[in-house]
Amino acid sequence: MIILAPDSTYLSQGRIWLIGGTSESGKIAAAIAAAAIPCTVTVTTAVARELYPLSPHLRLAVGALLSTQMAEFCRQEGIIAIVDASHPHAAAVSQGAITTASSCSLPYLRYERPEVGQISSRENVRELVGLAQLVAGNYLQGERVLLTIGCRFLSLFQPWQERATLFARILPSANSFKLAAEAGFSGDRLIAIRPPVTRELEKALWQQWQISLAITKASGTAGGEATKRSVAAELGIPLIVISRPRLPYPQTTSDLVEVLRFCRQYLPAIEVRGSG
Repeated sequence: MIILAPDSTYLSQGRIWLIGGTSESGKIAAAIAAAAIPCTVTVTTAVARELYPLSPHLRLAVGALLSTQMAEFCRQEGIIAIVDASHPHAAAVSQGAITTASSCSLPYLRYERPEVGQISSRENVRELVGLAQLVAGNYLQGERVLLTIGCRFLSLFQPWQERATLFARILPSANSFKLAAEAGFSGDRLIAIRPPVTRELEKALWQQWQISLAITKASGTAGGEATKRSVAAELGIPLIVISRPRLPYPQTTSDLVEVLRFCRQYLPAIEVRGSG
């Protein structure tokens, strides 16, 4: 893991650990920086750096952080509270952070991206509890399937390459292409693009590939779920949504104000801006 910071003069005793990588985490980091709250943000890829402002109050750590490394990371960074704004489906990251918070006696707050809502009777949408249920069933047989689930899970669909026509949308990175190729996806079955994807482009892609079934995760409006539901309804194409993992979060919020209140609560000695 590489720690990036403008300089080392601003390091202080007591920092917030913001688990990032999502668009919401970028907004949270900007608000924390504006309030002059010391914070270390972790992301897995260098590309995600673009989400975060340059600030003397923010440290950015780039690279994978295993759950077994989290306690030592907290010790080295002087972490006194954790704000988890990772992706709704990054269950391993969140579970590792919850365990670390418990073992290190650190307060933990989960920023939970709002869900799109209940599936209406007018939508041709089916919700499954996990990808294992999807690949074990007969949902994909003979279909032209669009997968928008992340490159890490494409290997689960390799056995289906001969029983369905599979397409995938992936991030434009060498690792994404590598994992897709290993899962049996040829170049003409892939499109590499970084979200957000407009509704017009989403619809055009489904029509271009003559998609008959789309697979996505319950990632909320920010993750493009609402757009896919809308396109599926317009085109009359079934959509399977993989529900979010249900974890024992100690406390959750979808309110940025609550996140800042949480940070201030555990950094009382810091004179923060905008607290009036």
